[in-house]
Amino acid sequence: MVQQNQTKKVWMLIALLLVLALLLTSCLPGTLKTTGKKPAGFFLGIWHGWIAPISLIVGFFNPKVRIYEVFNTGWLYDFGFYIAIISGFGGLSLARNKARGDRYR
Repeated sequence: MVQQNQTKKVWMLIALLLVLALLLTSCLPGTLKTTGKKPAGFFLGIWHGWIAPISLIVGFFNPKVRIYEVFNTGWLYDFGFYIAIISGFGGLSLARNKARGDRYR
C-alpha cells in the first residue's frame, strides 16, 4: 500500500514537471506570433524577463528562440523585461545575503 502511494507521488511529480516545462517553453521569445501589427507589450516583457535563463538554454538548441522579443512595443516592453530581470535575480541575491547574515550573528 505504501509502495503504491510512493509510485503515485512520483508519477504526479513527473506529470507536474512536464506541464510546468510546457508552460514555460510555450511563450519563449521568438516562438510567438508577434508582428509589427501586434507587438509584445509590458506583460510579455515581464514574462520574458522571468524566463530569460530558460530562453538562454533553449536558444542553444533552437536558433528561433531568443532571450528578447524583437517585435515589441519599445520602452514598455523593455521596462517590463528589466523589472523582471532585476527583481528575479536581484531578489534571489538579497534573500541569500539576508539568510547568510542571519547565520553569522
